Amino acid sequence: MREVVVTSDLTLDGTEMRDTRLVVVASHVTIDGKGATLIGPGTPGNPESLETAGVGITARGCHNVTLKNIKARGFATGLVLTDCRGWLVEDCDFSNNYHNPQHGWGELPARGGIVLVNVSESVFRNNRANNVWDALNMTDCEDNEFSDNDFSHCSNVCAKLWTSSRNRFVRNNLSYGLRIDRSIGEVHARDSTGVLIESASNDNYWYQNDITYGGDGVFIRVLNGWLSTGNVFIENDTSYANNNCVECWSPGNVFIRNKANHGSYGFWMGGSDRSVIIGNECAFNGMPDEHQNAPVSKEMGFAGIIFAGGTGTHTIVEGNWCHHNGAGIVIQGDVASRGARWNIHHWIIQNNRLEDNRRAMWLELADWVFIGPNECRGNAEEDYIHEVTRLVREVPSDDITVAPVARLEGPTNASVGHPVVFDASSSYDPQEKPLTFQWDIDGKTFEQSAVTLAFSEPGFHRVGLTVSNGTFAGLASLDVLAVDDSAGETGTEFEAGKWSAEANGVPSDIVRFSNCTDALVGKYSLHFAPETYAGGEIAVTYPKTRDAAWDLSGKTKLVFWMKLINPNIPIENAVNGHVTIDLRGDDGDIRFVAKNYNAFFHGSYNEARSNWRFVEVPIRGESADWVCETIGEPSPGRIHAIRLSVTSAGDKPFRVWLDGLRFE
Repeated sequence: MREVVVTSDLTLDGTEMRDTRLVVVASHVTIDGKGATLIGPGTPGNPESLETAGVGITARGCHNVTLKNIKARGFATGLVLTDCRGWLVEDCDFSNNYHNPQHGWGELPARGGIVLVNVSESVFRNNRANNVWDALNMTDCEDNEFSDNDFSHCSNVCAKLWTSSRNRFVRNNLSYGLRIDRSIGEVHARDSTGVLIESASNDNYWYQNDITYGGDGVFIRVLNGWLSTGNVFIENDTSYANNNCVECWSPGNVFIRNKANHGSYGFWMGGSDRSVIIGNECAFNGMPDEHQNAPVSKEMGFAGIIFAGGTGTHTIVEGNWCHHNGAGIVIQGDVASRGARWNIHHWIIQNNRLEDNRRAMWLELADWVFIGPNECRGNAEEDYIHEVTRLVREVPSDDITVAPVARLEGPTNASVGHPVVFDASSSYDPQEKPLTFQWDIDGKTFEQSAVTLAFSEPGFHRVGLTVSNGTFAGLASLDVLAVDDSAGETGTEFEAGKWSAEANGVPSDIVRFSNCTDALVGKYSLHFAPETYAGGEIAVTYPKTRDAAWDLSGKTKLVFWMKLINPNIPIENAVNGHVTIDLRGDDGDIRFVAKNYNAFFHGSYNEARSNWRFVEVPIRGESADWVCETIGEPSPGRIHAIRLSVTSAGDKPFRVWLDGLRFE
């Protein structure tokens, strides 16, 4: 294939250029295709020929480039930018590159219309990428704007974000992200979706985009436990999704005045704590003649807004119009354990129009739910409310028409035994109505405007606040980590140089240790990460000299704080890793094996998945979380080192932080 290397401004003559691609190597240049078409060696409609057809236009490390009025088809990917900043890409067409509607389940390498890696502060407008695998695939991209592009009709995803934050999407066509064969009776759209957001893709803004007719409309996915938060969706249309118009498994996202109609579900929210769902329309979901995928139960029916399959703590659902669904609004805690593992906690449901559904609401296995006035009419059956504790239902008032604003001030870190203050006195009512306060802090309730208390145990502590004017309510929350910093640390306070590493049992220098200022105890935590990872065991040992000479005879437990970022996506229905801790002695080892790999890394509080997790390991005997084994005849009085080993599914390097490690 002929390469045209761009080193200065370039203007093409608008003709077809076969077997030609552009390689941009200069910054501060303008490339004007004048309507020219680069034609690659692949044949549209033949995925095998397109897999190896290369890239139409590529650049690496080039900044402040304008690319306009050019087409690229017949390639694996039309445009690939890597490590670029300040681009303007407009009026270009990257359609009819790699496209594979027949592919089954699972992902393929990034390819299709536009692939961006570490691209920032760039503008993409009035471009097309149709009949491709992914119209837009972004990794490590920040502060870009996409407006008025047609990125529709893709066999995988119209816009895919991975570790990409603070990007803006305005008035784009992201419809028909769909891969399904209805002629053979297929009902699930495999892994296709209009918008896919995952792995720390935070604070992206979506306004007035067409995201209709996708496998899902919007899918915020958390397969690897790496959350995406702060994404804001305003006035988008996600309707006619084969599965869910919006599916979200991550906390802290906001949905305002969107349409979520004619899907199997309007909003499916599992593990979506601190969600805000205001002013959306959710209608005609789960209709018999349309889509009915993944039913929860026949009795419930399909829903306009549903929180199930994961927690939904500290959530407000207000001003939505849910009509012609199985149920308008559904919240359901963990059915298998009847709410023992988790329930739906701290909710406000108010000012919604719930019309012509089978039921207006289905509330089950929930706690601390405030239901303000809602307009309910034409629903066929009574609400289903079962095993809901601390349920408050208010009635309309002629002189109270708006909700109060809850404001909560307080720390997110605390020291065990030291009083802290949580203050809601700056909360207010727009109509200056008197307010009442209800707090829940670790299950303890308070009714004053400010609360002072001390946490007695280290770990995660949930703080919730509901402020009411007697008709409507507002809520606020904090997640607090309480730390016992009364004693010292072992190996985690500026001691990175005293650790050693092994890869699959062999001493290795691929693991990098550092003293990190992201710490809970003292000034530093220990951070370690393999530079490369091909699977198998990564083990770290302190001290590397193995001469600690610890006498643990009087100790009962090992404690530490831990945080993990693991980009690897687990294999479904498989054992995806192991965690073991060895206390190494003269005559053998005391080994502790985590019973549940996922629970070890993500903890028992779903809303704390991305935060530090407090770990306790009993030195003697088993616990609910650990199995204790002995190798040889170790003596707790003669322990010379501690070894932590981790394995993971996948082959991407992961990152681990340890802090506050000590024996008690």
